[in-house]
Amino acid sequence: MGVRSAYREAAAALGRLLAQRGTELVYGGGQVGLMGVLAGAALQAGGRVIGVIPQALSRRELARMDLTELHVVASMHERKAMMADLADAFIALPGGFGTCDEFCEMLTWAQLGIHEKPIGIVNTEGFFDSLLALFEHAIGEGFVPDHHRGLYIVEDHPAALLERMSGFTATRLTSSSEVPRR
Repeated sequence: MGVRSAYREAAAALGRLLAQRGTELVYGGGQVGLMGVLAGAALQAGGRVIGVIPQALSRRELARMDLTELHVVASMHERKAMMADLADAFIALPGGFGTCDEFCEMLTWAQLGIHEKPIGIVNTEGFFDSLLALFEHAIGEGFVPDHHRGLYIVEDHPAALLERMSGFTATRLTSSSEVPRR
């Protein structure tokens, strides 16, 4: 859950806000870490929560069983694909390698035009500052087009992020030269 209570507070606030707005939460299906806090807060506030968890994690009793719906899938790849299909938007809270993996995949899919859904970052206590600096470095070095900054929205607080995401307009690729070649 991280060392700062602010991370847990932000996850709980986001869960409550989603429930209050009538927005269904689709998440990784676990009962541990910030995702467990997020789901618990949404459920407690009367929200609908859909979990998607791979069998391997479910067998280790990491699945949260009090969800509105729980999908147990074969692999992490299937999990990410199902979550992407079920979700209308993506939000990253502070987290570890899994968070970075899932966030960057959704960001890459947006860059490639695979989806046009909003992507948000809750930058609690500046947690994502180093990652955002890396993105700026990649833009400055010519690896990412400047206008692709518009693919993601960053706010320090969940309420501000949700407000900005509600007015999201997708950034489109402007030419085929922006699509990476193999």
